[in-house]
Amino acid sequence: MAKLKVNQKTVNIDVPTGTPILWTLREELKYTGPKFGCGRGLCGACTVLLNGQAIRSCVTPLVAAEGQSITTIEGASTVPKGAAVQEAWKQANVPQCGYCQPGQMMSAISLLQANANPSEKDIESAMSGNICRCGTYQRIKKAIQIAKNESK
Repeated sequence: MAKLKVNQKTVNIDVPTGTPILWTLREELKYTGPKFGCGRGLCGACTVLLNGQAIRSCVTPLVAAEGQSITTIEGASTVPKGAAVQEAWKQANVPQCGYCQPGQMMSAISLLQANANPSEKDIESAMSGNICRCGTYQRIKKAIQIAKNESK
């Protein structure tokens, strides 16, 4: 039995501790925001926050999150910078297909929590592990700039 805090709610879950966090979130807890992309931690579609830091949930075992706090896109508005990022995504009209956007947003939130005033290079570096097949990278950068300015 694993004890987790997901989107500020404590849950006890009975799954093997080696199960990736992504599958625990999606299949057991029904949080569908984090997506399966590559299954190797390379594309960023599965990104969630673990104690405020962006992680790839498809390759992180549940045991790494026991007793820790996980935030998915469904709970993003409740963490620092979360609401600002979500609003900026709308203002910049970022999503096209939307598949990668929850992971993109969680990476952006993690960045802004760690660095309230990132440079363009900081943004590019922090977001480099998130792939967008639709190519909305310029809008993503613009949204992060908007969020950084609105959350000051």
